Amino acid sequence: MARIVIKDAQGPHEVPPNEKSVFICMCELSKNQPFCDGSHKKTKDEEAATTYRYKDDGTREVVAA
Repeated sequence: MARIVIKDAQGPHEVPPNEKSVFICMCELSKNQPFCDGSHKKTKDEEAATTYRYKDDGTREVVAA
């Protein structure tokens, strides 16, 4: 079943272990789930009251404004 996930996080969540931090994806765009791959950088210019759909090729479209 396909699902639309609504997220508003624009950065990763840091999980600090003993030696090196691990960053968990919070935007759902990472190709390396559950880990952050920097894909959240695509969301920096999103408008606050607008909902976007991101396609597999990395482009986005407005779903609702």
